[in-house]
Amino acid sequence: MAEKLSIFDISGRAMAAQLVRMNTSASNIANAGTVSGSESKAFRAMKPVFQTIVGEAGRATVEVTRIDTSTATPVKRNDPNHPLADEDGNVWEAAVDSTAEMIEMLEISRQYQNNVQVLATAKGLISETLRLGQ
Repeated sequence: MAEKLSIFDISGRAMAAQLVRMNTSASNIANAGTVSGSESKAFRAMKPVFQTIVGEAGRATVEVTRIDTSTATPVKRNDPNHPLADEDGNVWEAAVDSTAEMIEMLEISRQYQNNVQVLATAKGLISETLRLGQ
């Protein structure tokens, strides 16, 4: 049986999904440039995976089904003086594209704001309808 989704459910879930997306992007940016003593311990960027949820009358929203970890290879750098360097003097830098993450954050911000506007419009329409009924 399909879920009964109101405009508030739809936008609320979309905003929650964008918040998860923003948190993962912020985590990626925070860890950009970090180094590790081994390739396996190096930070890898994360990306949430969304799934469409269809309710009654074809109304749809979104939910986060999982968060995937990037398969990009960390950058190996020889830095024998670094405290985390391995026995060969190598460290591995997180494979995070800071520029792409900043662009992602701008897009996330716009999509979140769009959903805020949807809620504000719905609230205004409901208020106006109630006012007309008085």
